[in-house]
Order: sequence, then structure tokens, then C-alpha cells
Amino acid sequence: MTQTEDLFNEVVSLPIDIRMQLIDKLLQSIQPINEEIDKLWADEAEKRVQEIKSGKVNTIAGEEVFNKIYNIYK
Repeated sequence: MTQTEDLFNEVVSLPIDIRMQLIDKLLQSIQPINEEIDKLWADEAEKRVQEIKSGKVNTIAGEEVFNKIYNIYK
């Protein structure tokens, strides 16, 4: 086994909450957090939630979206 496989096998046996923390730390090590960008994304997400709640925009089920994409490219 490779070092990567050994590490994966060890990590996958950990509880899910520990694995999630590890994933978060690994992602941060690859792409450090930019608080300004995080705030912009959080603001955008909140704006979109409010648009949905107010009825300004309608949602489409993910399954419907993927079916349309599939039908276009099949």
C-alpha cells in the first residue's frame, strides 16, 4: 500500500465529526480563508434565501435540473 492509502485507511476509521474537522483543516491548508470573500459569499447566500422566502424567485428541484441537462447532452 502507498502512504496515501495507509493514511486514508486510518482516517476513514475515525468518527465522522473528526473526519469533517480534518477535511476543513486540509481545505484551509490548501486555500487559506479569506474573510472578505467568505463574508461576500455569506451575504450572497442570505440575499438568495430572502429572495426565495419573499417569492421574488422560484426554485427548481435539483432532479428536474439534472434531467434537463441530461436530455440536452444525451
